[in-house]
Amino acid sequence: MSEQRWIETLYQGYGQSFTVDKLLFEYKTDHQHLMIFENQQFGRVMVLDGVVQTTERDEFVYHEMLTHVPVIAHGNAKRVLIIGGGDGGILREVCRHSSVEHITQVEIDQSVIDMAKEHLPGHSDGAYDDPRANIVIGDGFDFVQQCQETFDVIISDSTDPMGPGEVLFTKDFYAGCQRCLNPGGVLVTQNGVAFMQTDEAANTAKRLTPLFKDWHFYSAAVPTYVGGIMAFAWASDSAQLRQQSLEVIRQRWQATGIKARFYTPELHLAAFSLPQYLLEAIGKA
Repeated sequence: MSEQRWIETLYQGYGQSFTVDKLLFEYKTDHQHLMIFENQQFGRVMVLDGVVQTTERDEFVYHEMLTHVPVIAHGNAKRVLIIGGGDGGILREVCRHSSVEHITQVEIDQSVIDMAKEHLPGHSDGAYDDPRANIVIGDGFDFVQQCQETFDVIISDSTDPMGPGEVLFTKDFYAGCQRCLNPGGVLVTQNGVAFMQTDEAANTAKRLTPLFKDWHFYSAAVPTYVGGIMAFAWASDSAQLRQQSLEVIRQRWQATGIKARFYTPELHLAAFSLPQYLLEAIGKA
């Protein structure tokens, strides 16, 4: 019997494949096609609509960088909003900050949360039971348009800009987030693999420019997001958040008592240094 292989369909003419050592779950929900399988290199792999979303082995890189960079840079985040993130990894990392008092997570698909809890329990690691967490099943775009609450940090952990995730890359979504931010707050979003999806970063830059006094991108290399560095968009009304000294970042990080696997204060600062091709694409060369 030949081995079963799954091939990612994110890019035309290029991709990655995984052996499917054991298919754990496959289901087409009202919103998307969800699959979870085991792979000898990356453990359990979650796929939505033909695109790898997260794996057991390398999820910590993405989740730590999308969470700790804004929370540590802010320095006093009490209220955090997560858009998407149904696998629970971002919620887990936010919950590790004892200084955060309230977390709202808006996920469009309850079945993603349920399946991740069952098949990827280490991602949330009990975070869905944290009393600070308020889980809202609904559309993230609609939420930020209608929400009357405000937040210190907003983290958009969306799928790529196709299907349900497409509206989370629009000017109106970013404007809604800006409206929901407290003064001195920060918005961060996943923004694709910069080398393969350079146009996405350029489009995000154009949409953030009229809305925020300070915007930029930072990056991390996540093995299963193939094609180079993963880019994260950063937007705030305060330029100071992006200009903290290494000493300040170190002090804040040490005060949390968190033991990370990827994030360090040194990486925090270095992540904002971008390659020339990306600086040119976003108009900051």
